[in-house]
Amino acid sequence: MVFAIPHLALAAGGVAALVICLLIVWTKHLHGSHTLDRDAGVQKVHEEPTPRVGGVAILLSTMIGATLTPPEVAAILWPMLLASLPAFFLGAIEDLFKRDRVKERMIATFASGVLAWWLTGVSLTRVGIPFIDSVLVFVPISVLFTAFALSGMTNAINIIDGFNGLAGGTVLLCLSSLGLIAFHAADAEMAKICFVLAGSIFGFMLVNYPKGKIFLGDGGAYLLGFLLGWVAVLVAMRNPYHVSPWAPLLACGYPVLEVLFSMLRRRARTLELGGADRLHLHSLLWGRVARRWFAGASVTTQNAAVFPMMMMFAAVPAGLAVAFRNKTPLLMLSFLFCAILYAFIYARLVHFHWTLPRLRPTQKSQSGKRLDQ
Repeated sequence: MVFAIPHLALAAGGVAALVICLLIVWTKHLHGSHTLDRDAGVQKVHEEPTPRVGGVAILLSTMIGATLTPPEVAAILWPMLLASLPAFFLGAIEDLFKRDRVKERMIATFASGVLAWWLTGVSLTRVGIPFIDSVLVFVPISVLFTAFALSGMTNAINIIDGFNGLAGGTVLLCLSSLGLIAFHAADAEMAKICFVLAGSIFGFMLVNYPKGKIFLGDGGAYLLGFLLGWVAVLVAMRNPYHVSPWAPLLACGYPVLEVLFSMLRRRARTLELGGADRLHLHSLLWGRVARRWFAGASVTTQNAAVFPMMMMFAAVPAGLAVAFRNKTPLLMLSFLFCAILYAFIYARLVHFHWTLPRLRPTQKSQSGKRLDQ
């Protein structure tokens, strides 16, 4: 297969995202009353108010990149972007008006999934389990199942969007895995779409990591979650003879496992499923490893340290997905292995077995509080 990377679309999207992000940061004194992140909250880990509209930059830059892609790629990418708008705009409203309503989020992300099917005619018709596959032949059930899965992926990316680089870097890793799977399946269009999306996200990442000068916000998290989920659906459905439906699922293994374990944990503790807390795996790594290992460093440095640690775990399911892309039994076993690995790491952290010794003497913040509390 002859595969040419869409260099112009990739570069244009990345540069556009970088420029738009910088413009947002430089002009925050003009729009900050609406766009700056709240400085209080259970999941807030940053030192100063920060613009949380990075999703705007990613959406606009991806649209710029889409105009420069070959027609066969644009024919897939534009409907994808159009279908993402309900989820993105709902998130943008949450960002601007500082409100977070779970039911509205579910409706908007569900609507994006239904709209994607209406625009393309594509939905999940197989998951590699005979009984479920026999039910998914019915279009209404298939569409509802697809919309539910996309809503779950959107929520998953929103959940992990708590530290500099984490959500964007995770989506980049998952897209890389999906792009390789598409490449091996000779699906050049989907591989190129992964490149174009990655270019825009990378431009955003240059401003988001490690200093955290701009955040995705809910709009950006919903946008990336939907786009990642729809790419996973398309890679599986366009290549039924070369890609197991479990391969895209495993490629997105880290965010999928995070949302599943979060639901189980909250249900076990009789907490609201859509509520916020600091008991996610990335939160535990920050509180019980990063803050102790970098006890004398700034909050920004401690924040940035979480990203590379989480990527070491996220790379495991992403790599296994590429290796076993057309072998459903091995992919199922790999997903189970990753779930057990997640649970093992989580248990070690939650019970303080892997809290590392401090490298530097404990310092006090400007408020006088110990940084490792």
